[in-house]
Amino acid sequence: QTREQETPPDFFYFSDLERHNAEIAAFHLDRILDFRRVPPVAGRLVNMTREIRDVTRDKKLWRTFFISPANNICFYGECSYYCSTEHALCGKPDQIEGSLAAFLPDLALAKRKTWRNPWRRSYHKRKKAEWEVDPDYCDEVKQTPPYDRGSRLLDIMDMTIFDFLMGNMDRHHYETFEKFGNETFIIHLDNGRGFGKHSHDELSILVPLSQCCRVRKSTHLRLQLLAKEEYQLSRLMEESLLRDRLHPILIQPHLEAMDRRLRLVLQVLAVCVEKEGYSNVVEVDYRGARGGRDTATHRNPGHR
Repeated sequence: QTREQETPPDFFYFSDLERHNAEIAAFHLDRILDFRRVPPVAGRLVNMTREIRDVTRDKKLWRTFFISPANNICFYGECSYYCSTEHALCGKPDQIEGSLAAFLPDLALAKRKTWRNPWRRSYHKRKKAEWEVDPDYCDEVKQTPPYDRGSRLLDIMDMTIFDFLMGNMDRHHYETFEKFGNETFIIHLDNGRGFGKHSHDELSILVPLSQCCRVRKSTHLRLQLLAKEEYQLSRLMEESLLRDRLHPILIQPHLEAMDRRLRLVLQVLAVCVEKEGYSNVVEVDYRGARGGRDTATHRNPGHR
């Protein structure tokens, strides 16, 4: 998918393509939001022959390389779903763009636990998930471990906002570091299905926020800051993405869509505050508890 192409409107979210530039943009967005839960990702131009095929010791991977009818080098690798000649990655003739992500700590050092997202979609053409038909679904979630205590529910709200700004509907699971139990944070992994449509805002992604009406104070203040003209989210993203080797990462309509979606998030929170009261919606967290001063809003939002 090129930078200019949008996901076709008739595609189901689970049929969408994985975009390397979405992984790159997600890392930058995560930092600007001051979540810092996406492992570092950078774009690179890779020589598939010299840097993959000729150096791999994985015979199964090596066997998936072939030359296409257009005389381009292609491979499809080993995986559960899309690894076939119909879904091969092809170079021009052997140069290909990709996103490279930093490794997380080895599982022997830091085991990770995979959790089913409470607002996971049905991944079915006709069936709806429970949260789509029950407006009080969040009340049930709030009574279920690990969301009944600690900051996990607030982490879900952060992740919801993050996904809505990207247009990512594919957050079926998430991971945490096992060692810290419920005193941990969500790792924002697997963002390749973000930034598929700039002309459509998928409001269903915001359902967890509108149902629960909960948000961290530091997150709320950060969003308000990024909605101001002098700290505009789209401009900070554009400036940050200039540093990547595969620039441009996002075309202008995607950047402008983030500003539009940010205003929608703030509108949802404003309705929540009006309905339930500020103190019942905005929860003071450790970054926002120092005499009302939130550290996230007192430094450059593009701080690296």
